[in-house]
Amino acid sequence: MLDALKWDATGLVSVVAQDRHTGEVRMLAHANREAVLQTLETGYAHFFSRSRQQLWKKGESSGNTLRTFEVWADCDADALVYLVEPAGPSCHTGAETCFFRRVGHGDAPEAGEGSRAAPTLLRLTETLAARAAGDEEKSYTKSLLEKGAPKIGAKLREEAGELADALEGESDERVAAEAADLLYHAMVGLQLRGLTLRDVEDVLASRFGVSGHDEKAARGEG
Repeated sequence: MLDALKWDATGLVSVVAQDRHTGEVRMLAHANREAVLQTLETGYAHFFSRSRQQLWKKGESSGNTLRTFEVWADCDADALVYLVEPAGPSCHTGAETCFFRRVGHGDAPEAGEGSRAAPTLLRLTETLAARAAGDEEKSYTKSLLEKGAPKIGAKLREEAGELADALEGESDERVAAEAADLLYHAMVGLQLRGLTLRDVEDVLASRFGVSGHDEKAARGEG
């Protein structure tokens, strides 16, 4: 497949490093043939520095590596996506991702405190964590967390029932809305236990290629 890639005049392709679980874009860089080969062989993201004119491994000095699980080419074979698991911030500024400056109609991109281009579920995870740590008296999330597992469990059973009812005879819009309610309350439950959606995604990722029947049998379920 390396031979099929369309390298530019300088022998490079653009590379997007994307969190394989959350979908967050961590950084954009460039790679030559050797960088891609090293990425595939070592399982860690390698790039080619255009300014230093040399191969480099992400995190070789900072320790903020990008463990790479899959490499994908686009339709024109002139750009790649590294699907990664980040260890620490990915931006040289210390930010989690290089994409933290929102572009509007002003003269320059704006960098908001703690803001970045995050997918919806990652934003929800971070919002729930902020609500848990906040002092807002009117926060529904905060009230659920304060009432603990019994209250959250009751809401989960309620929302699961409403989703089941919607699946049987309500509109697609109602099904989506009830599924959103169930997912929100499940994520509040994860927050209560100090877990995040990433922990669930790790489990789901481990099940790819495994029969659902076999997976349940391994857990002793019928």
